[in-house]
Amino acid sequence: MDTANISVGIDVAKDWLDVAERPDDAAWRVRNDEAGIAALVERLGQREPAVVVLEATGGLEWALAAALAAAHLPVVVVNPRQVRDFARATGRLAKTDAIDAQVLAQFGEAVEPPPRPLPDQATQELAALVTRRRQLVEMLTGEKNRLRTARASVRRDIQEHIRWLERRLNDLDGDLRKAIQSSPLWRVRDHVLQSAPGVGFVSSSTLLANLPELGRLNRKEIAALVGVAPLNRDSGTLRGRRTVWGGRAHVRAVLYMATLVATRRNPVVKAFYERLVAAGKPKKVALTACMRKLLTILNAMVRSHASWQITNPTLAQQDSC
Repeated sequence: MDTANISVGIDVAKDWLDVAERPDDAAWRVRNDEAGIAALVERLGQREPAVVVLEATGGLEWALAAALAAAHLPVVVVNPRQVRDFARATGRLAKTDAIDAQVLAQFGEAVEPPPRPLPDQATQELAALVTRRRQLVEMLTGEKNRLRTARASVRRDIQEHIRWLERRLNDLDGDLRKAIQSSPLWRVRDHVLQSAPGVGFVSSSTLLANLPELGRLNRKEIAALVGVAPLNRDSGTLRGRRTVWGGRAHVRAVLYMATLVATRRNPVVKAFYERLVAAGKPKKVALTACMRKLLTILNAMVRSHASWQITNPTLAQQDSC
């Protein structure tokens, strides 16, 4: 068999790795530990597949993905939603680890997703800090909401937990700042990003950790990656409303908050927002357009290593390479 046509799917669980190959339908299982990963990488290295597909599983996949990338194998970490939609479209409704591996292999064979460079170790560590910060904020918000209706018997306990979470959040912000300042590249990019009115520490650190492609893609690609590019919904003579969906939800959430501030304090985004609203666009549509515009400007700034003060905002209009 021509190994250039081999597609491999790997379902990652806590204890096991289920592997499937297409088109020969080979399947096997190895333990998800150092020895099992090493044996799997060696076997796939001999096969030289065209693509190795994994699902993003919240971190369980990183050890395997890093080992595959280090062996120069074409590994792709895909969004689970895409794979489930593909499975339903092909009539694969049952779900087991072995079936999931087969679906991933079939997905790689049919879709041929392009391999992308994995984030380096430092970026993964920064992303872990950003994720933990988001978790602490969610817990803090939940406790504050519970405090509003809490009985007197539990109010003191909730208040103490809130104070503890606030201290942990403050400590974690310090860890994030140290991590960014320890890297010359991140330090420069953080300065560039925060120079734009509307972008603060949380937005900047999230973009650094969860959007390492910023400055490397053109404006259309970066907008589609984040999920702020309008998508057509046309059929026959029907012209549906353009909507945005998909992409990286956590990045989009902080971009939304940054844009809210920018519509008041960033002269370029503010003028754009007011022009859209004056033209009759709904405020939600105008705000989404401003999110894309702010992202385009930040993308151009990072690419040219130019802060807001010395950057001509029209540079974003020229970002089409």
